Amino acid sequence: MTKVKKPALPSIGWREWVKLPDLGVKSIKAKVDTGARSSSLHAYDLYQFERDGEKWIRFKLHPVQRSTHEIVQTEAKILEFRSVRSSSGKASLRPVIVTNIELLGLRWPVELTLANRDEMGFRMLLGREAFRQRFLVDAGKSYYGGKPPRKKKSKRR
Repeated sequence: MTKVKKPALPSIGWREWVKLPDLGVKSIKAKVDTGARSSSLHAYDLYQFERDGEKWIRFKLHPVQRSTHEIVQTEAKILEFRSVRSSSGKASLRPVIVTNIELLGLRWPVELTLANRDEMGFRMLLGREAFRQRFLVDAGKSYYGGKPPRKKKSKRR
C-alpha cells in the first residue's frame, strides 16, 4: 500500500499583513501566535444591537499600530460570547464574530474575539485555530505575503 503524500502547505511568518474585507479593513498587521488558540482583533466603542432577531455588534478599530489617526467603524453578527484567558492569566468574556480574512491570496472565514488591544504590540492576534491545516509558520521570518503599499505623504509648500 502506498502512502498518499499531502500537498505541502505554504509558509507564513511570525507576523503578516492581512485583510479583513468584510469589515472594511484593507490591511492590518497581525502577530501569528502558535501559542494562542483563538484570534483577537482590536475593538473599542462596542455597541450591541439586534437585527432581524439576531445579536449584532458595532465597533471601531485602529488598524495601524501605535496610531489612532485611522478609524474603521464596522459591524458584524455575534456568534457567541466566550471566556478568554489573556497572556497575563486574567479571564474575560468577549464577543466572538466570524469574518473573512485574506492572506497570501487566500480567503477563508475565521472566528475573532473582540478586545481593546491598544496597549498590546499588535492590533490583531492570529491564533492557531485560524491557520491550522492551511499554513506552516516560519518563526524566523516575517511578511511572506509582502507589505501593503505605503501611503504617499503630501508635500507641504
